[in-house]
Amino acid sequence: MQAHGCLQGDFSLEESLSLSTIQSAQLLVESGELERPQRESLSQFAERDLPLSFFHERPRARVLLGDEDALAAARLFAEEIRSGASDRDRGRKLPLNEIRRLAELGLLGLVVPKAYGGPDVSTRTLVDIFKIISHADGSIGQIPQNHHFFVKTIELIGSAEQKSFFFQEVLKGAQFGNGLAERSSSKGARKLTTTVRKLEGEENYEVNGNKFYSTGALYSHWIPVTALNEEEQRMTAFVPRHAPGVTVLDDWSGIGQRTTASGSVVLKNVKVPENYLLPHFQIFEGPQYFSAFGQIMHAAIDIGIARAALEDAASYVRDHSRPAYGSGAARASEEPDLIRRFGELGIRLQAAEALLDRAADAIDQAREDLNAETAGKAALTVDSAKWLVTETAIEITNALFEVAGTSSMDRKHNYDRHWRNVRIHTLHDPARLKLHHVGKWFLNGIYHEYKV
Repeated sequence: MQAHGCLQGDFSLEESLSLSTIQSAQLLVESGELERPQRESLSQFAERDLPLSFFHERPRARVLLGDEDALAAARLFAEEIRSGASDRDRGRKLPLNEIRRLAELGLLGLVVPKAYGGPDVSTRTLVDIFKIISHADGSIGQIPQNHHFFVKTIELIGSAEQKSFFFQEVLKGAQFGNGLAERSSSKGARKLTTTVRKLEGEENYEVNGNKFYSTGALYSHWIPVTALNEEEQRMTAFVPRHAPGVTVLDDWSGIGQRTTASGSVVLKNVKVPENYLLPHFQIFEGPQYFSAFGQIMHAAIDIGIARAALEDAASYVRDHSRPAYGSGAARASEEPDLIRRFGELGIRLQAAEALLDRAADAIDQAREDLNAETAGKAALTVDSAKWLVTETAIEITNALFEVAGTSSMDRKHNYDRHWRNVRIHTLHDPARLKLHHVGKWFLNGIYHEYKV
C-alpha cells in the first residue's frame, strides 16, 4: 500500500518559498557559515526549501484513543512505508508523503497528556512503536524522535498556557523538528554558541546561531532551538518554521539515515515572543527521567533496524545462499555453523529487546513516582540497554553479509543500508560512556546524573 496524499517529486522555483532563500543559502556557503557537503547524492533540497504547500495542505490528524490504537496505527504505517524504504535510501528521496501520513494517523500525538486530549501512551508502547516503524524504515523511524522529546519538554516545564497551545497544535498534526546540536564542537558538544536575548524596548526575544544534525527540522512546523540566555542558562525557543531569518537546508550527507534531513538550521535575528520560550535548564534541577526518555527512543530505533537486518539475512540464506563447500548440507539454511550463528544473533537480539523493555518500565515507574531512586534506576537501565543495543545492532547488521555470503553484497539488494543506518545512528550518543555510568553503580552504588 502506498502512502496517502502524493506530492510531486520536483518543485519549480515558483513553488519554493522564494528565490531569496536560495540566494541566502549560497551567501552562507560563500561566507563559511555553512559547509558545502561532499556531493555524492544529496536531496534536491540541499540548497532550497520545501514548498509551502507541504506545510499548508496536510490532512487533519487523528487523535489516537490509547496504547492499542496507537500500536495499530504504527503497524499500518509501517506496512505502508516498508516497500519504498530501500529506494528512498538509495536515491536520498525525502519521505514527504510518508511524513504527512505519519501526522494523519495521529502518530505525532503519542505522548500528549490525557488531560489535554492526547493518548499519553506508556513508554513501553512508545518503544514498541519506534521499533515497528524503524523495522520498516530506519530513517523515518528517527524523524519523530525529537518531536516526542520536545512534547515531553513542554509537559515537564511548560506553563499552562504553553501546554494548552502547543499540545493542541500537535494533536492537529503539527510537527516539531529540532535545533539542538552545533558543529562548533572544539569546545565540546555541550557548549552552545546559539544565543537568545531580550530585545531592548520590545516584548520579543532574538535568537541567533547555526545548528546542524537538525533531524526533522525540514519537515516541521516548529523548530525548538536550544540557546543560552544572558545568564548562560539553557533555554528552548520554539521557533516557527517560516519565521523571518530562519533558513533550513537538507545539506546532510552522512552515509546512513540518509532521508532524515539532518542538516542545517541557520537563525539570523529571529524574533520570538516570550511565550515561545521554555527554561530548559529547570528540567535538571531535581530528579528527572527526561534524559532517559530521550535516549530510549534512539535505542528502539536501532533495535528495529537490527531485527530487519536479521530477517533479511535469514530470508536471503533460505532462498539464495549456497551451502559452503564441504559442509555436507543440501541447503545453506541446513548448515550447522549457520544455524548456530543465527542462534547467537537471535539470542543477543532478544536479550537487548528484553533489557530495552525493562528500561521502558523503569521510566514509567519514574513517571508515576519521581524521586532520586526511580530516576537513578531509569538512567541505569536505559544506559545498560543503550550499550547492549548498540553492540547487538552493529554485530547483526555486519553479520548479515557474513551469513548470507558474497552475493548478498550486490548493490541491487541494498542490504548495506542496515549497517550504514545503525553505524551512523549509534554514534548519536556514544555507547562507550554507558559502561562508565553503569560501572559506577555496580562498583560504588552511584547513579549517573545527566546534566546540561
